[in-house]
Amino acid sequence: MTRPIDRPIDRLLAIMARLRDPERGCPWDREQNFATIAPYTIEEAYEVADAIERGDITALKDELGDLLLQVVFHARMAEEAGLFGFEEVAAAIADKMERRHPHVFGDAEIASVAAQNEAWEAHKAAEREASGDAGSVLDGVALALPALLRAAKISRRAARIGFDWPDARAVLPKIAEEIAEIEAELDDGAAPAALEEEIGDLLFAAANLARKLDVEPETALRRATAKFERRFRALETLARERGIGPDLDALEALWEEVKATERSPQRRFRDSV
Repeated sequence: MTRPIDRPIDRLLAIMARLRDPERGCPWDREQNFATIAPYTIEEAYEVADAIERGDITALKDELGDLLLQVVFHARMAEEAGLFGFEEVAAAIADKMERRHPHVFGDAEIASVAAQNEAWEAHKAAEREASGDAGSVLDGVALALPALLRAAKISRRAARIGFDWPDARAVLPKIAEEIAEIEAELDDGAAPAALEEEIGDLLFAAANLARKLDVEPETALRRATAKFERRFRALETLARERGIGPDLDALEALWEEVKATERSPQRRFRDSV
């Protein structure tokens, strides 16, 4: 007799087991492995972030479900291979959260968010050392992270041992230096590979500036891109309405007009004085 499945998580685990069943399961689900599912896992995480950015709570609930399915999918494949199961995944993260929050689940005292961040990093370092991993301070930053986010994390790790600028303003000359190097490469007719390297250096410096200002570079770029998209769509609408073609001067005038309509009354007053 089959035990009734009462909890939604138990139902989800049972559904995944059925989908992966060698005889009665779904052909697509049966054929997947960790590598083929990984891109979907990354995509679902981004869709969660997108729902949060849009303030869409209904979508957030759905996207969190999609992301949970990814965890269940990976855990099921691991269980089939005799590696670990969902219960072990949940137990491992529960143990880690208790271990890394001794001020909540133990007797330690931490007075501020900054102190908590320092303690968190110290706990992670101690865990790596205990596991016999005495490698670089840069170890453990996932290669699959978005490039800007990974740049900020890598530089944050380097800062742990004092390899850092004293403040945000100190990064600005580095950005100016990188721009000057791009200009020099352009003047010399640089090869694409050289320009790619210089652009990469500029972006890395920009990620460092964002870190020093406590700005999440990935979020900042995503919002800047969304702002450009919004304004460009408005520009396209105006251009069609006024019969303006690919005339750069006319399009730039429309661009300034679109920007002006987005400014608050306070901003317009400030810009006029």
